[in-house]
Amino acid sequence: GSHDSFSYWVDEKSPVGPDQATAIKRLARISLVRKIMKKWSVTQNLTFKEQLEGGIRYFDLRVSSKPGEIGQEIYFIHGLFGIKVWDGLKEMNSFLEQHPKEVIFLDFNHFYAMDDSHHHFLINRIRSAFDSKLCSVECVEYVTLQYMWEKEHQVLIFYHHPLYREYPFLWPGNKMPAPWANTTNVHKLLQFLETTLGERSRYGTFHVSQAILTPRVKTIARHLIRGLKNTLVHRNLPMILNWVKAQKPGVMGVNIITSDFVELVDFAATVIALNDLLLEEDESAT
Repeated sequence: GSHDSFSYWVDEKSPVGPDQATAIKRLARISLVRKIMKKWSVTQNLTFKEQLEGGIRYFDLRVSSKPGEIGQEIYFIHGLFGIKVWDGLKEMNSFLEQHPKEVIFLDFNHFYAMDDSHHHFLINRIRSAFDSKLCSVECVEYVTLQYMWEKEHQVLIFYHHPLYREYPFLWPGNKMPAPWANTTNVHKLLQFLETTLGERSRYGTFHVSQAILTPRVKTIARHLIRGLKNTLVHRNLPMILNWVKAQKPGVMGVNIITSDFVELVDFAATVIALNDLLLEEDESAT
């Protein structure tokens, strides 16, 4: 999986998003401030299509309306506005059309400046984009690749808002817990990942290990121009990747792992290779 999957493009010319504090919004009237924000808002370099081609199958999504804009268009957002959600969904769907056995997870976990009418608009967009590819809510353990292929489903949508109850194809957010370490320290991050794996539910939910470091205000202040990638990600990715390599999938093991800048190391290939351990278990059992 990728963290803030959509943030490969953010609009430094648009106003700052409603996910930001009032003080930041005031500061961001200065275009230089928005340029600096961009360096800290972008957590991916690859487009959705490129991420899919690189093996990413779980997408972490935050969305917002644009206050003051006529209509109900919904955009991706991380400090600054990204592309229209509709454009991203279409891009993903065209990949799925070409690869009918691939399955993706879309996790809509933060909503800003959205009332119920915005939600219904977005949910209808999701339905229009994927139609019969959408997998209805089911017992997690039943949803194998075989199950998906037989039903010709390719998309699981997780929707962290009470309106999920009104649509059979929206999975509740609690089926996709994604505990967040909120630290700049790689040792604390790895300790947190270990602890939360130990506490994860044995059955009934998916589980996201967020292998990401989060800048604090003082981190940004000290390294304004360098940005997230040069300050936190480059230096610590090798250690994070070593942790990934040491994991085991399956019950009480890792399930979905997310990272920033997924192309900087062999992240996707390393996570995918963990599945071989499950195959070895199956072979030794038979």
